[in-house]
Amino acid sequence: MCESDDPDTAWYSHWCPSCSCFLLDTYSDIHIVHCGLIFLLSFVLKRYRNLEACVTPLPEVSSSDDVAGGAIEKWPERAYAVPPRIRSGSTPGITAERFEEDNKLWKERVAHYKRIISPLPTGRYRNIMDMNAYLGGFAAAMLNYPVWVMNVVPINSNHDTLGVIYERGLIGTYQDWCEAFSTYPRTYDLIHVSGLFTLYQNRCDITYILLEMDRILRPEGTVIFRDTVELLVKIQSITDGMRWKSQIMDHESGPFNPEKILVAVKTYWTGEATQKQL
Repeated sequence: MCESDDPDTAWYSHWCPSCSCFLLDTYSDIHIVHCGLIFLLSFVLKRYRNLEACVTPLPEVSSSDDVAGGAIEKWPERAYAVPPRIRSGSTPGITAERFEEDNKLWKERVAHYKRIISPLPTGRYRNIMDMNAYLGGFAAAMLNYPVWVMNVVPINSNHDTLGVIYERGLIGTYQDWCEAFSTYPRTYDLIHVSGLFTLYQNRCDITYILLEMDRILRPEGTVIFRDTVELLVKIQSITDGMRWKSQIMDHESGPFNPEKILVAVKTYWTGEATQKQL
């Protein structure tokens, strides 16, 4: 059930109309037992789903002194070193070379963010979220700044990389962004969103995702979107209605890259006083 759009699907079942136990003239012990058995059979036959392996088992070791999966580097080198599960090939589709390329890519991107968002390294943004963290490259590139980053792996991502994030010494969690994120309002100072709306554009209304972002982002907080121009224009039209100020900028590689960057700031505003309040 781990990959189901609705994790409660297996528990849904329709009552058999031919054996209702709630009719007063049919109450009897035999009838109730008979009705319960039919209901149970209906549940099993119509709604049964095979369980899937949701928890990745720890790798086997040869002795009690070994580290499960392989030895890891000391902090902070650990954040940049190839994680053991990538070295061992237990993360499908991700190699050590791809990991190193991702590290280099995010160092370049964060350097570009520093140029377009000057307060980034000054400590103005302390609580940061990466809504589509992948390997945690963004968080690792932010390591020298006075910040902490919550890395989120969407449940419908093409790669299950939360284990990689943990092995890098970073923190993270899974999340379905069609649902609310479990945190207080105004928790985060900066939210980073790379490719998330491409992932979710056919799953749910992106307006609800943006409203949830507005809830967890503090006033005057900043959001960095990376996506196609088409999606960024759509996002900008929605955030304008939320009273965010935003600007679409070129990719760090230049104006000919189809991927663009949208930087948005949630403004602080209050409702106008009514005549009665005056």
